[in-house]
Amino acid sequence: MPERSAATPDTVPLNTVSVVIPVLDDGPHLRRCLRALAAQTTVADEIVVVDNASTDDSADIARAAGARVVFCGERGIPAAAAAGYDAAHGDLILRLDADSIPEPTWVASMVDALSDPAVDAVTGGAVFHDGPVAGRVAMSRAFLGTYAAFAFPALGHTPLWGSNMAFRRRAWNAVRGEVHVDPELHDDLDLAYHLGRRHRIRFVPGRHMRVSSRTVEPRRFVRCFRRGAGTVFAHWPGDIPPARWARLARRRATHAGRAREVGAPGQSRGTRSGAGR
Repeated sequence: MPERSAATPDTVPLNTVSVVIPVLDDGPHLRRCLRALAAQTTVADEIVVVDNASTDDSADIARAAGARVVFCGERGIPAAAAAGYDAAHGDLILRLDADSIPEPTWVASMVDALSDPAVDAVTGGAVFHDGPVAGRVAMSRAFLGTYAAFAFPALGHTPLWGSNMAFRRRAWNAVRGEVHVDPELHDDLDLAYHLGRRHRIRFVPGRHMRVSSRTVEPRRFVRCFRRGAGTVFAHWPGDIPPARWARLARRRATHAGRAREVGAPGQSRGTRSGAGR
């Protein structure tokens, strides 16, 4: 992996990076995704492909590309993604889908965003790499805008999106026992619920990812919306929006107060200089 510069007081030293890709019968897309990962300006230390009981050659394609294959017989993206996160060795876990095509700067952009010690998870947007050329940007913005408009009020903070996200392994370990693995729920939205309670999630700007437009096909979109609603309801009544917003506001106020105390005059250097008189 390319050498990284030494950490400054405002950054966290980063060591290893794992990329996790759940896959089910998606060999051709996976091959293209793995090729894009091999062309990154910052190369991941490992790529973990989770074979969710595929009947095609997805696992063979992954092995041929040098990825580590983990088998998950429990069907559904939530279980497959969790198996990949558990298997990952990296300090940072990056996640995308088999039909995603990361730009060469993707890994670097995720790693850079997580160098901020106050951030434990990040997510980004994407544009479609297929479908009508003239409408790719507009369609992708409409799709992601709909997701954000639905998820942000429910969460009270930035949602995660599984096609383009990353988080610290220690953050995953902190919530591992809480996440749902129901195949009828959205794993990324569910993870955002759990991480967002105690960890900060940041949005990473820029066009670092391209994804397939097949998600917006009418049947898939209806299923996507149904699962999104189901994920929200699975967290009620404990995380009903007003109650969740109030808890998050109290936590942010507490953190802000602590930050002011640390930076207040008379602390640290001022106290030491007074003691020496």
